[in-house]
Amino acid sequence: MPTKMAAAPAKAASQTAVKHDVTDLGLAKAGRQKIEWAEKQMPVLRAIRERFLKEKPLKGVRVAACLHVTTETANLMRTIVAGGAEVTICASNPLSTQDETAAALVAEYGIATFARRGENKDVYYKHIHQALDLKPHLTLDDGADLLTALHNDRKELLKGVWGGMEETTTGIQRLRAMAADGALKYPVLAVNDAQTKYLFDNRYGTGQSTVDGIIRATNFLFAGRIIVVAGYGWCGRGFASRARGLGARVVVTEINPIKALEAAMDGFEVMTMKKAAAIGDVFCTLTGDINVLAKEHFAVMKDGAILANSGHFNVEIDLATLEKTAVEVKRQVRPNVDEFRMKDGKAIFVLAEGRLVNLAAAEGHPAAVMDMSFATQALGTEYMTKQQGKLAAKVHDVPLEVEDFVSNLKLSSMGIEIDVLTPEQKKYISSWQEGT
Repeated sequence: MPTKMAAAPAKAASQTAVKHDVTDLGLAKAGRQKIEWAEKQMPVLRAIRERFLKEKPLKGVRVAACLHVTTETANLMRTIVAGGAEVTICASNPLSTQDETAAALVAEYGIATFARRGENKDVYYKHIHQALDLKPHLTLDDGADLLTALHNDRKELLKGVWGGMEETTTGIQRLRAMAADGALKYPVLAVNDAQTKYLFDNRYGTGQSTVDGIIRATNFLFAGRIIVVAGYGWCGRGFASRARGLGARVVVTEINPIKALEAAMDGFEVMTMKKAAAIGDVFCTLTGDINVLAKEHFAVMKDGAILANSGHFNVEIDLATLEKTAVEVKRQVRPNVDEFRMKDGKAIFVLAEGRLVNLAAAEGHPAAVMDMSFATQALGTEYMTKQQGKLAAKVHDVPLEVEDFVSNLKLSSMGIEIDVLTPEQKKYISSWQEGT
């Protein structure tokens, strides 16, 4: 596999010529340094970019992306541009944008970017519509907000869209609901459901970055503390294992009996949230559903309980009820830490306004794991371009050949070799005639 760095797109001739709304273009140089640092840990995506530069499989394709604007995402955007596409990007979360990365995308790589860390709801949706002004052929989503806006508010653009991709569990849930209702108007590739995504990004990426976000926000010692993990999907189990590795006593809450059994057999305590609420020191929600932590839980929590969310939307902690219940107006006691004082005198602390703690209070997933997710995403854009007009308007799985290519390339970049079946072994496992 090639090890050299792929050539970077030429620096934009004029910053003002590229449509954008970012916090400070003066941060561009620092952003480029961070983007190039992340690139060193993304050999699979780098190899794809080298091929894209030569073959231009996306020539003439317009791509609108609504993703977390991070250094890793920047390298995905560079790869799609290298393939010949015209790209525009906006943020998929108001607190996940790295302002220096957004500046570099505009000033160093000439990519239309609409993202500011801390943008309010109105600006957030304004940016989504600015991205849609490109009249995209393909959409890239992390949470399905871009696609939803397209279906609800920009219906006149739907006829020009060939397909889309969705990066996260919450988005896939929304898209499957749309498809079931007959509301989805173009095919979408479920990147989140690819094994090269959820087995690694969700488990190892979310596990490590969620711990990182909580520690950066609080400087909290995990060892000896009770950490309550709401949800034992791939993200939840990743966080639970990392918290245990730091010496925490980990409690898991679940609504799915099979996942609850898995958690118990993995050695974690499993109980209802009502019971866990009274003993937990730190609570982290990773479910994709609303009001996982609610009024009845706040009432029995310890003084000093810390609440964090690592699900996509800020709905898993019932913040509206917490604010109404608190007797003192919330106050920021540290960056990304808000205190709510209850009438019994105890304090409850909420991290990152209940938004994705791993991105709002830290830098998100390590580049080495995003390498696989974004390699799958990049190859997905190529696949959807080739399949133009051939796929039904529903959620589709990532082709197995894409998964195999990405995983084999990742193994190669790590210097790992695996065995290959002999002809006799292939025959044996594909036949029924041979017995004991």
